[in-house]
Amino acid sequence: MIRVQDLSKSFTLHNQGSAVIPVMEGAHLQVARGECVGLVGASGSGKSTLMRMIWGNYLAASGRIWVGDLDVASASPRQIIRLRRETLGYVSQFLRVVPRVPTLDVVAEPLLNLGVPAETARARAAALLTQLNIPERLWPLSPTTFSGGEQQRVNIARGFVHHYPALLLDEPTASLDAANREVVLQLIEEAKTRGAAILGIFHDAGARDRVCDRLVDVAAFAPGA
Repeated sequence: MIRVQDLSKSFTLHNQGSAVIPVMEGAHLQVARGECVGLVGASGSGKSTLMRMIWGNYLAASGRIWVGDLDVASASPRQIIRLRRETLGYVSQFLRVVPRVPTLDVVAEPLLNLGVPAETARARAAALLTQLNIPERLWPLSPTTFSGGEQQRVNIARGFVHHYPALLLDEPTASLDAANREVVLQLIEEAKTRGAAILGIFHDAGARDRVCDRLVDVAAFAPGA
């Protein structure tokens, strides 16, 4: 479902004489349906960079990134937007939403964008918010006013509200208490059971051991490795 072939990436520092910093070369991995693969490696080794290339935020210098039938590395912006709407979900560490939009609609939005009836979309969003222990009194408020932990749980609800065939997870259990951490791990396990291909970064070793079928060390993709 997710396949990376001979992927390379470098950054150009335009404010430092256009110096080119190679980050990754020859990266390769594959994530099958129903499988969760964890990215490991030291801080700065390229885990988040690889995720952002698969998501389509960073351009690859070379190589291919297949998500289903689409090569993200050569896809048009329109194709990437459609991929994100229908196929590829992403739970990042930070919630980025339009201010003043109610939390219930923030979570329901991925379903609304797919044409799911509003009542059905909001019911699914409400169920996830309840499961993740976001009090109903907060649902009419913008999540931009919430605590960091509450925002993270809203982000998780939004990422799981649609049953994406592929998911990218960046530290989904960070800063969560034991009860909410368990909910998130159960959501990941349910997604695997229904056939989602999941690629994640888990600094929580217990969570990684529980949900990951195998690990990929991105240090192997460092230039000259």
